[in-house]
Amino acid sequence: IEYTTKILDYATTMKDPEYLAINPMGKVPAIKHGNVVVTETAAICAYLAEAFPEAQLAPQTNAERAAYYRWLFFAAGPVEQAIGLKFIGSEITPELQKSLGCGSLQDTFNTLIDAVSKTEYVAGDRFTAADVYIGKHIEFGIKFGMLDPHSAFARYLDRVANRPAKLRADEIDDKLLQA
Repeated sequence: IEYTTKILDYATTMKDPEYLAINPMGKVPAIKHGNVVVTETAAICAYLAEAFPEAQLAPQTNAERAAYYRWLFFAAGPVEQAIGLKFIGSEITPELQKSLGCGSLQDTFNTLIDAVSKTEYVAGDRFTAADVYIGKHIEFGIKFGMLDPHSAFARYLDRVANRPAKLRADEIDDKLLQA
């Protein structure tokens, strides 16, 4: 599907009134598809998978759908929270764990390791939009030292990060960032 990517600067264009009208949080990514605006990465992944069924990135069966939503929302909640807490060096005491959606950081990371180890992809034997999102979290977390480079992550990234569509998207982004 043809699309246009716009690079925004955190301190300027992401905080401009024009962009805040799209996403009042002043965060990226956000997409505009026709007259529809979608923000939040997990929502964007799910929306695009359904908007373009020919790409076959949405779940096809009830079992796949259950796993797809479980891991998509697990990444959007506990994984993102745990990675952020680790990034800022926050100490999560056992007392605080019960108040956080991610609970123990190690439990969250172990659950993520288990998720990418049980089946070829997180929703089963077929690549879905949930793998786009989870793969990027793992790639980002390892790159910036927030996730340990576990062998299960390496095997999973071999399956998801070297897909032709991902490599094409990375090439488009890299060219834009170099401009």
